[in-house]
Amino acid sequence: MISELKALFDYYEKEKGIDRAKMVEALSQALLAASKKSIGPARELRIDVDPDKGTIKAFAKLLAVETVTNRWEELPLATAKRFKKNAVIGDEIEVEVTPNNMGRIAAQTAKQTMLQRLRMAEKENLYDEFKDRTGDVVSGVVRRFEKSDVIVDLGKFEGVMTSKERVSTEDYTPGDRMRFYVKAVEKDSGRGPEIILSRAHPNFVRRLFEFEVSEIGDRTVEIASIAREAGYRTKVAVHSADEKVDPVGACVGLRGARVKNIVRELNNEKVDIIRWKSDPAEFVREALKPIKVMSIHVNPEKKEARLTVTEEDLSKAIGRRGQNARLTSRLVGMDLVIEKDQHAAEVFEGQIGSAVHHLVDALGINEDTARLLTQGGLADLRSFADADVSDLTEILGGDSALAQQIFDKAKAHASAPAKE
Repeated sequence: MISELKALFDYYEKEKGIDRAKMVEALSQALLAASKKSIGPARELRIDVDPDKGTIKAFAKLLAVETVTNRWEELPLATAKRFKKNAVIGDEIEVEVTPNNMGRIAAQTAKQTMLQRLRMAEKENLYDEFKDRTGDVVSGVVRRFEKSDVIVDLGKFEGVMTSKERVSTEDYTPGDRMRFYVKAVEKDSGRGPEIILSRAHPNFVRRLFEFEVSEIGDRTVEIASIAREAGYRTKVAVHSADEKVDPVGACVGLRGARVKNIVRELNNEKVDIIRWKSDPAEFVREALKPIKVMSIHVNPEKKEARLTVTEEDLSKAIGRRGQNARLTSRLVGMDLVIEKDQHAAEVFEGQIGSAVHHLVDALGINEDTARLLTQGGLADLRSFADADVSDLTEILGGDSALAQQIFDKAKAHASAPAKE
């Protein structure tokens, strides 16, 4: 037992970082509870553990009496004088009461209690070591799953990544080595102190940029805001007080090397790096590039921006399932109302109408036919010079006779002398 006890102390001290004094205290209390079953309710029973020698002894403080009435608390004066020569009645005498065999039940109780206390001490160490590491990025190995939680081996300790902190597009397999963001260290969770890890938190991306981009690390470039939908896309707004430094270029790196490393760590999640602007309207325009914003009106009180884009850009500005609009809104800190630019549509429709009327007057055709020709790219008579009858037939839905008639009129109109 002595060699086993010393090996146990050495293991927990070296591998788990638990102080030997704490282990001695835990074992003493565990054996104290176990010893009461085999020794009995001795008065002021205590257990002495020598971690270096690996010995365990039990002591009790008994009262010296003339006649013993309670053997758990008293001992005869004659016996007391063997431990203390000048003992008198009423003296407290510490006597070793270590049993030869503490019994199977006592041993089991000691083992279970000690393991429980050691786990508590281990978790206390965990909290003490990690309480100041909230916000750090740590490396760990996926070990196992507990329901939907991922348990990660961090070396001496284990961390837990709950389902809401996982990235939905990532697969986790026991043995995978990954980096994790320390979201919190909870002391009073239901299972004791816990390290809460995350790969979905926006600040995970922030810390990756700090590691990868030296200009961010030394504060030459600052991250103004981050918006993230983990596994799909992240928008990062950066700026620099130094006019000589290009914040976007610094984050992208030579041939995109820096941002590629970050994207690789995020399992190919898209990362957009945007130049931060102090003007909210300009910031929105930057965040939506390459989409061209036709007009924008910002309401600072409502924290809202109303903007218009062309019909072709509307779906891009909103994004798949509204993702681009959501991320941009979070990035700029305002609600976005994106609408189609009606003015541009009205101007375009006016141009179409003018072209239609011109063809009606010049070729003597009805408006429907003129609109078909205009939509087909023949908006003025000059465009007929590069067309042939087959082109007109296709535009007019296969009506070759009408096509020939219009082609002849256009040709005749083109060859007629210009009016002075």
